[in-house]
Amino acid sequence: MKAQENDQKRNPNNNFRKITVTSLSAMAAETTTFPLDITKTRLQLHGESLSHSAARRASAFQIAGKIVRNEGLGGLYKGLSPAIIRHLFYTPTRIVGYEHLRNVFVTSYDQELSFLDKAVIGGCSGALAQVFASPADLVKVRMQADGRLASQGQQPRYSGPYDALGKIIQTEGIRGLWKGVFPNVQRAFLVNMGELACYDHAKHFVIGHQIANDNIYAHTLASIMSGLSATTLSCPADVVKTRMMNQVAGEDGKMKYRNSYDCLVKTVRVEGFKALWKGFIPTWARLGPWQFVFWVSYEKFRQIAGLSSF
Repeated sequence: MKAQENDQKRNPNNNFRKITVTSLSAMAAETTTFPLDITKTRLQLHGESLSHSAARRASAFQIAGKIVRNEGLGGLYKGLSPAIIRHLFYTPTRIVGYEHLRNVFVTSYDQELSFLDKAVIGGCSGALAQVFASPADLVKVRMQADGRLASQGQQPRYSGPYDALGKIIQTEGIRGLWKGVFPNVQRAFLVNMGELACYDHAKHFVIGHQIANDNIYAHTLASIMSGLSATTLSCPADVVKTRMMNQVAGEDGKMKYRNSYDCLVKTVRVEGFKALWKGFIPTWARLGPWQFVFWVSYEKFRQIAGLSSF
């Protein structure tokens, strides 16, 4: 790792190449798994305005089927463009930031950071990246939720991502673009604490114990482990984030949730504790393939670009 850091100092273009290959890998992973993301979002929003008993009746398969029936196959990609834009800010910042911080704390070539150190570094990198990407994330969530309004015969709020961006600024101000930023950052911290640290640690474990070489098999095993840990840690914060970002002021000018804690309490009170893991299966089903597509393509792109393995 120290050799990587020294090489980076000798060749400043490495950072540009890392950002480029990270963006390309993130775009490929996001496009591949986006239908699962919109299913997860709709599932998390399901039950907000329903009774306690009715809120338990929908499954991920039912939600996905309803989207296709009411909106066509294109409905599964509602909000893809802001999702891609988000990852152009989010993923390079967290991945390159994590690698840079990891190298800063490594003082010798053969030193290995502890899992706890990697978890803290990963969480901080993800939280910082999410602050930059939060406006695009907000637009994505609003557009994904808009399809549900259209399926119910209501007028969608936005005609596209730029219309959504303009209307949010007009009605909620610039600060409105960062609505839900705190639960969003909390989720990003937990996701990246599980994802980056677990992938990094699992990959080195697999290679170090000669389970596999530094190839697609090691990358696949590490991505599966990181996806499962990231989903388990982040799902409650993801539910709160989705509901906070989707809410708009009612006719009386009041919000349904005062803050993320209020959203958490009301969700548990109305729908039960298990509601905090609503969308777990589609979240994990998405994070697993997302991790696989991203990490395998990322490691391959790094090789093509003449960069060392992550």
